[in-house]
Formats: sequence, C-alpha cells, structure tokens
Amino acid sequence: MAHAEFTEIAISEVVIETPRRRSFLDTLEAGLGLLVEIPAALLVVAEIVILFAGVVARYVLHKPLIWSDELASILFLWLAMLGAAVAFRRGEHMRMTALVARASPGLRAFLDLVATAAALSFLVMIAWPSWEYAYEESYITTPALQIANIWRAAALPVGVGLMALFALIRLARAARPSTMLLAVFSIAAIVALFWVAQPVLKPLGNLNLVIFFVGVVGFCVFAGVPIAFAFGLAIFGYLALTTRTPLMVLVGRMDEGMSHLILLSVPLFVFLGLLIEMTGMARAMVAFLASLLGHVRGGLHYVLVGAMYLVSGISGAKAADMAAVAPVLFPEMKARGARPGDLVALLAATGAQTETIPPSLVLITIGSVTGVSIAALFTGGLLPGVVLAVTLCALVWWRYRHEDMSGVRRATGAEIGKAFIISLPALALPFVIRAAVVEGIATATEVSTIVIVYGVLAGLLVYRRFDWRRLMPMLIETAALSGAILLIIGTATGMAWGLTQSGFSRALAAAMTGLPGGPATFIAVSIVAFTILGSVLEGIPAIVLFGPLLFPIARAVGVHEVHYAMVIILAMGIGLFAPPFGVGYYAACAIGRVDPAEGIRPIWGYLLALLIGLIIVAIFPWISIGFL
Repeated sequence: MAHAEFTEIAISEVVIETPRRRSFLDTLEAGLGLLVEIPAALLVVAEIVILFAGVVARYVLHKPLIWSDELASILFLWLAMLGAAVAFRRGEHMRMTALVARASPGLRAFLDLVATAAALSFLVMIAWPSWEYAYEESYITTPALQIANIWRAAALPVGVGLMALFALIRLARAARPSTMLLAVFSIAAIVALFWVAQPVLKPLGNLNLVIFFVGVVGFCVFAGVPIAFAFGLAIFGYLALTTRTPLMVLVGRMDEGMSHLILLSVPLFVFLGLLIEMTGMARAMVAFLASLLGHVRGGLHYVLVGAMYLVSGISGAKAADMAAVAPVLFPEMKARGARPGDLVALLAATGAQTETIPPSLVLITIGSVTGVSIAALFTGGLLPGVVLAVTLCALVWWRYRHEDMSGVRRATGAEIGKAFIISLPALALPFVIRAAVVEGIATATEVSTIVIVYGVLAGLLVYRRFDWRRLMPMLIETAALSGAILLIIGTATGMAWGLTQSGFSRALAAAMTGLPGGPATFIAVSIVAFTILGSVLEGIPAIVLFGPLLFPIARAVGVHEVHYAMVIILAMGIGLFAPPFGVGYYAACAIGRVDPAEGIRPIWGYLLALLIGLIIVAIFPWISIGFL
C-alpha cells in the first residue's frame, strides 16, 4: 500500500457506561464482524481456486474456462467491499495520524470520532447513488455466465451499508457521549455549510478544485480521516455542489477503478507475502544470506538489504516484507551491538529501496491506471532497486567499518551449501514470478495463483511448517488490506475522473510542458511532488490520482513511461518512509518494536543515500529501460 498496507489504528476510546450497553454493542459488533469476516476470507479462497482452475484448464488441459475470469471479477468486487468493511471495523483504513498522535488525549479522542463521523457522512451520502447504480446494472447481462450484473454491482451498496453500520457502532461506543455528539454535530454543520453555500460555489469555476481537492482533502487527511473517505468526500462534494453530474456516475467510476482485471492479483500477492512468512520460506532465504555475509563488518545489515530485495520479489505488500525479515535478523544484530534506532531506520530505508521490485503493488496499480505494460514495469523495476541497494550499502560500510567481529564465526562451505539447498525452493520464487510475467508466459494474476499453490506445497512438504490455525486470520488480514487498498483506488479513480472532466488535466499539461529545461525539469518537479505526496497521501492514492494526468505529459516531453514510473515510485517511497509524516516509517518501527524517536536521527543518512540513488536513476534512463 498498496503502501496501502501501512495503517495506524486509532479508534475512539470505548469505555462503556453500563454493563447492559456494553454487552449489547459488543455482541452486535462481534456478530456482524463474523458475518463479514468469514465470507471475506472465503472469497479470498474462492478467488485463488477459480483463478488456479482457469490456469490449469488453459495451460494444462488446453480447454479454457470461458467463465472463470468473469466469475472471478464478480467475486472480486464483493471481496473489495467486504474487505473494506472488515478494514473499517478493525480501524485499518489508511490514514495519516502524525498530527493526531501529537494531540492531547482528549483532543485525540475527539479527532478520532470526527474521522469516524466524516467517513459516516460520505457513506450515508453515497448510499442511495450506489443503490441506483446497482439497480441500473440489473438491466445488463454478463456475457459468459448470462446472469444479471446486479449480482456483482450489489456489492457496492452492501459494502457501503456495512461500513456505515460499523461507523454507527463505533460512535455509540464512545467513552463520552458528549464528545461523540460534538464530533457528529461538527461534521453535520460543515456538510450543511457547504450545502447552503452551493449558490456561491457554482459560479467559482475551477476555483472549486482548490476548495474541494486541496482544502477538503487536506483538512480531512491532516485531521486523521481515512484517505479513501477524504477523497470520497472531496469528489462527492465537488460533483454534487458545483456540477450537474448524476452522482451515480461517481459510483460507476469507483466501480471501474476497483474492478480492473489487473488488480485481481492484489489480494493474491498480499496473501503470498503472509504465506512465505508463515511457512518459513522467508527465514530460509535470510539464513542463506547470513551464512554468506554474516562474518563481515556490517554483514547482517547487508543481509537485511539483500533479504528485503529478495522477499520483495515474492510479496507485493511492503509491511509483509518487513514483518518477514525483521524478526529473523534484529535479535542477532542487537546482540552484535547494533543500535535499535539504526536498525529500524535501515529497515524503513529498504522498504523505500524495494518499492520498484516486482510484484510491487504500486507497479500493478500503475499498470492498471495508466495502461503501461506490466511486463515492462516488472523488467524495469529490478535495476533501480539494485542502484539504491548499492548506495545504502555504501553508507552501511561507512557506519560499520570499525565493527568488532572478534566473536563472530565464519560459516563453513558445508554450512553455506546446506543453507543454500534449504533456501533453494524459496529463492526460486522471485525468479519464477519475474520470468513468467516478463516472458509473457502468464499474467501477473495467473502467476500469483500458481505461486500460492507452490508456496502451500513447499510449506507442507519441504519446510514442514504450515500452521493451519493461522490460515483464517491470514485470509481475513488479506481481505482487510486488499479492501482498504481497493477502496482508495476506487475513490481516487473518481477524483481523477473529476479532475479530468474539469479541464484541469489540460491546464496541467500546458503548465508542465511549458517548464524551462524540458524533461530534466519535469522529472525534478515530479520527484519533489511525489516525495511530498508519498509522505502525505501514501503511494497508491498518489499514483491513482496523478498517474493518469502525468504519464501522458511525460510521453509528450520525451520521457519514457517506464523510466518515469521508476522515478516517481522511488520518490514516493522516500516520502512514504520519511518522518515525521511518512506512515511507512512508523510501520517499520512497529514491526521492529522500536520507539520512533530512536530512529529519527539515523534515518536521515539513509534517506540521503536513497536520494543519491534516485538521482542516479533519474539521470541515467538506461537503468530503467536498458533491458526492455
């Protein structure tokens, strides 16, 4: 999460006044939670089974199932909306809490309730248009299954309704009813003020873009409103108050954004990241690298950089990558005297460094919203990650050139060979994924299903580590993270469509193509912009919102689209993992169980190393496109 996988849970306090009230609300929420989580988990399993059956039928039996992709697409929208409801219940929708976390406890509780009330206001306003959209879809018959499309589109009003219900329960469980009422009335007053101001807003023209897409979005994001709902409120307000566009069109754009066939691979790669950690495949890869480099000064830091590169080549979710690597390496690194702050700083830096490594969810999202070839993106993302790894390793060498290695034993050739054999089934995965997609053997979605089956078999038969008790929580986590990512993609797609319809894209193209200095200035401006956007909005929202606007401009000024993709992804990654706003940094601290204050000072050196690597990638396009 995209990046989207980085969230900070900040739910209002839930001190309840009477035992009866507590029992009723807890029972209601728990019951609704099960009713949503179990179907969401089963939908993840169904997607894997259906898509894998399609792969077997097409490539093994040579009798394609013409209905498999259509059925997977229908279930995928249900997975997205039920997953979004699960994420809402668990407080896992992506949001920026850097400012909210610094507030006093009373103000923080109030702002959390404001965020819930703001999300509820969007859900209430979009509920009827989503029902209208689903009803209109009932007149459309799907080509393969020959069923009414309302079976798919009904996921939208159902998901909206479930999220609204969870929002009401959260508000009802607030510690202080007076604080809750104040938060609700505050949001209601702001909505009413905008509604009353409708006659004033309409004549303002494109100034409304600043009011809604800068003012409303900025206020919501910094107040801790989940980003998906901040985008939703902005585009809903813009269309409802300043245009005559039917609001059902907004729901259609959201549906279009969430339902792109390429995005079917998002939950699959998220689940794959959890799977390689559970089965011990990630641990085997780390152990092999440690046997090679563990005896040199700063060796385990080099292992951390290399392990993140390899694990990122299997999982598309950055939080899953860090969670798979850090617990294996951190204890030994601390035993050798490494400072916890430096460890978490390097972990965050490797998160930014590996953003371009396929099958990154950001690469998949770019392919979805801009039409750039997934195979080209997967090929172009490898070397930029290596360049940034080299700059990070150079800084590691400098910082740890005097490390005391007197108590460290060098692994023997036999030990290295044994570690390599054990890790071989895991080491093969990144190369299989890249080769299959890049060579056109299979799509990213098809490859993800194959690799999941491979991972399950490897865990059961090779590593003998498959905890069946963790399977259901993993499936639910996959659904929640995927739903959070896809809802952001949906509302950001609606917002990007609104910007395009307003004529903003033409004005932006004219301004960017007119910059002095040509492509170099355009890339420099993009680096600054996406570093800021990555810090404030995270990666996937920024890509979905501005990718469709900026990629045509990049082509117009002579910048190769794959080169441009690598540059902005790396810039966005630096912003995502840079304190004080980058939520990726706080996710790394949470995974490493380190106080964020300890990593602030050492991370600036790593961010500088990343910036140097980014500049090298930007100056030399061959790094990104040399092997296309």
